[in-house]
Amino acid sequence: MKPFIPTTFYVLIQYLGGLLLITSPWVFGFVDIGGASYFIPVLMGILLMLIAVFSDSKLGIVPVFPMQMNLLLAMFAGFLLLVGPGLYSFTSKVHWPHHLLGALFFLLAIFTQGSPFTTKTHEQLPEAGMTSTDAHEGRLMV
Repeated sequence: MKPFIPTTFYVLIQYLGGLLLITSPWVFGFVDIGGASYFIPVLMGILLMLIAVFSDSKLGIVPVFPMQMNLLLAMFAGFLLLVGPGLYSFTSKVHWPHHLLGALFFLLAIFTQGSPFTTKTHEQLPEAGMTSTDAHEGRLMV
């Protein structure tokens, strides 16, 4: 499937979603539970805000991280939010904000333009006996 979400829209959602994650224990009323149900969304929100600030996009303030790294880290943050309630055994107390926001970031990271998950790999170019990829095409190679 072809990625269809523009990177500018994604980074805007990342800022807003990170802010919502940081404030989610108070907004959704599970601050009294404490423990992992409190710390996971706050830490993931801070991580997503930092990634957005340092991403190489139009809305990034200090362009350090390539957009593919931003998307990869946001996908892992979304995955941790998805599995956090079951992993840390607070599913019976609160789980729907974690699952909803985790699924949002997980799917956004996959379907954003330039995502390393849905973008086809490019042909590698031989240069001076070494095989490399053009640095300007914007794709991380593993």
